[in-house]
Amino acid sequence: MKLTILGCYAATPRTITNPTAQVLEIRNRMFLIDCGEGTQVQLRRNKIKFSKINHIFISHLHGDHFYGLVGLVSTFMLLNRQTDLHIYGPKGIKEIILLQLKYSNSYTGYNLFFHELESKESEVIYEDDKVLVKTIPLKHRIYTNGYLFEEKPKERKLNIAAVEEFKIEKCYYQNIKNGKDITLENGKTILNEQLTFNPIPAMKYAFCSDTMYDESIVSIIKNVDILYHETTFLESEADKALKTMHSTAKEAALIAKKAKVKELILGHYSTRYDSIELFKEEAETIFSNVILADDGKTFDFNN
Repeated sequence: MKLTILGCYAATPRTITNPTAQVLEIRNRMFLIDCGEGTQVQLRRNKIKFSKINHIFISHLHGDHFYGLVGLVSTFMLLNRQTDLHIYGPKGIKEIILLQLKYSNSYTGYNLFFHELESKESEVIYEDDKVLVKTIPLKHRIYTNGYLFEEKPKERKLNIAAVEEFKIEKCYYQNIKNGKDITLENGKTILNEQLTFNPIPAMKYAFCSDTMYDESIVSIIKNVDILYHETTFLESEADKALKTMHSTAKEAALIAKKAKVKELILGHYSTRYDSIELFKEEAETIFSNVILADDGKTFDFNN
C-alpha cells in the first residue's frame, strides 16, 4: 500500500503549500482522495499518470477539497481519455461539475459516472475482487464523509515443498491458494494448512478530513493500519476548532488511541503555525506512533 500526499494544508492558499488531495495505491488500484486546487499540477509533479485514476473520492463540498476537480475532468478530456471515470461525493457534486462543463462547453468524450452520497450511516460504496471502500460519516459544518479502504483477504502462500511431497499437480495450485483442501487419487484428503502458509495480512487505510472530535467513528476505524486524521489546530486554539468543527492534534491522537490504530498520519494544518512539528509534538503526548503528512511526501506501508 502506497500513499502520496499531494496536498495537506487547510483552506488559506499559499505558494508553498497545497490544499487536500492524496493518491492511494492499493492492490494495483489507484484512488484519488479529494481534489483541492492545483491537484493536477501536483499529480504531474509527483509523476502520477492521469490514466491510472479511474475513481475519485470527494469528502465534502468545501472548496479546498474539490475545486480542482472540474479542471482535472477537463484535462482528462484534452488528453482524449476513453476510460470511464467514477466520482464519489456528496449529493450536489454532479450538478456542480456538469454545470461548469455545460457553460464552458467542455463535455467529456468519456463516460463520467457520479455516485452521490446522502447516508449518515457507514455504507459500502465501492467493491471489487481485491478492495472494498466504505464511508466514514464525519461531523463538520456540511455533509462530510471520510473513507475506509480495505484490502480483501489475500491468497494463501503455497508451500512448494509440501505440494511436491504429495505430488499434487499444478492445475490444483490455484484452488490450494484459495484455501481449499485437496483429495488425492487414493481418497486421502490433505488439509489446506498442510499445503500453505498464512497470507500477508490485508491492510486498511482510513481517511478522515474534515471533522470535529467524534468518537462515533472509532467503531468504524477500529484497528486500522493507517489513520489519516485532520488536525487543523493545536490545543491552544481548541475554541476555534470547536467553532469551525475541526480537530486539534490532541483530539486526533485521542481518536487514534481509542481506535487502536497502528499509525496516525496528521494533516490539514492551519497555516497560522510556524512549524508542523508542533502538531506531532502535541499528538505524541497521547499517541506514540505519529507521522506528519506534507506535500509531495510518499509513504510505503507493508506488513
